[in-house]
Amino acid sequence: MVRIADLAKYDGQEIQLHGWLTSKRSSGKIHFLQIRDGSGFVQATVFKNDVPEEVFETAKHLAQETSLRLAGLVRADERAPGGFEIGVRDLAVVASPAGEYPITPKEHGIDFLLERRHLWLRHKRPWAILRVRDAVQRAINDFFHHEGFVRFDAPFFTPNAAEGTTNLFEIDLFDEDKAYLSQSGQLYAEAGALAFGKVYTFGPTFRAEKSKTRRHLLEFWMIEPEVAYATHEDNMNLQERFVSYIVRRVLEQCQEELRVLERDVSKLQPTAEGNFPRISYTEALEIIRAHLESGDLPENFPEGILPVPWGEDLGAPHETILGYHFDRPVMVHSYPSAIKAFYMQPWEDHPELAKCDDMIAPEGYGEIIGGSERIHDYELLKARIEEHNLPMEAFEWYLDLRRFGSVPHAGFGMGLERVVAWITGIDHLREAIPFPRMLTRMYP
Repeated sequence: MVRIADLAKYDGQEIQLHGWLTSKRSSGKIHFLQIRDGSGFVQATVFKNDVPEEVFETAKHLAQETSLRLAGLVRADERAPGGFEIGVRDLAVVASPAGEYPITPKEHGIDFLLERRHLWLRHKRPWAILRVRDAVQRAINDFFHHEGFVRFDAPFFTPNAAEGTTNLFEIDLFDEDKAYLSQSGQLYAEAGALAFGKVYTFGPTFRAEKSKTRRHLLEFWMIEPEVAYATHEDNMNLQERFVSYIVRRVLEQCQEELRVLERDVSKLQPTAEGNFPRISYTEALEIIRAHLESGDLPENFPEGILPVPWGEDLGAPHETILGYHFDRPVMVHSYPSAIKAFYMQPWEDHPELAKCDDMIAPEGYGEIIGGSERIHDYELLKARIEEHNLPMEAFEWYLDLRRFGSVPHAGFGMGLERVVAWITGIDHLREAIPFPRMLTRMYP
């Protein structure tokens, strides 16, 4: 059996293919069958004079999403998607649909498609997006393997929050105690870094945010490396190498998927080259203000957006302006400590600022990475936990990392779906994960 993705190796040869019918049209003595097999899509042509009469009649009555086996001749055709088509010699139905397939070639609304996500996954757009997601995931593991990291799996159930409890899903543990679904594997990754030097966690995380924006999901995947003896500068260097590597891999391995999505790959090329700009939080505010005052703004930018007062966090429109200003990801560093997490190391000469950064993607996709050097001093970390009114007993194990063998260390978190959405050029995170979980979506 041959896969559609491998047809170029079999030009001029007879092959067998197993797949499903996505659509069909007929013209007298020829049927044009659009076939998918999971690895790609191809057109198979059934000429009346090339097959037995019963095969031609079978092809005539095939319904959308019929599963089938076919045999035929592979031939190059520049007009065909993928550059090849199959001249059918034989065809057999494995199973016919039990009724009319609900997702027809006509236009359907997004709610209709999400309600049938289990079937929608078979179609070209989600096929391409999720294959890019797979390529990104493989690139992530390969990158960290080559960099000498150990994959270190963090638990999904946690006794405490990484950054406060306001957006945690609480779980009742048999009426005896409470736990939370993890919002981050970072704290556990810090324990791993002090044991193995360089680790990364990679798994689902959960945020109980009542948000309906295109940038939010209740469940999403996070990649969180942590490195012992690393500085803030080391951390930013690692982030740049990491994101450039991922984009290069996708450009190399997913040309067909990006073509299906009509992605303008020229907009990704600068990221593949590296050399990400790095600006301070204060410089970022100046850039945002200049664009708002001059009116030099992205297309369809919302009205009424005001500059950010110093000391407040950036909103999504402000991140959009920064992404518009640069042709590749920009790293915004040294935010005010007061608006950042309790564990971030302050600058020695400016303790009101944190040794942290956010990486903002271009084209309006917003923050894709948040990272920092971590507080390694026991007394300072304890004071910060108290300042944030966090339960000290839940963080005793975390404080142990500073009591015994503490060293400067740094790390970051990257949201997988945000990166996939940006690379593929899609509008909403719900398409960047197989089965999205949102405020208004829990089925299927």
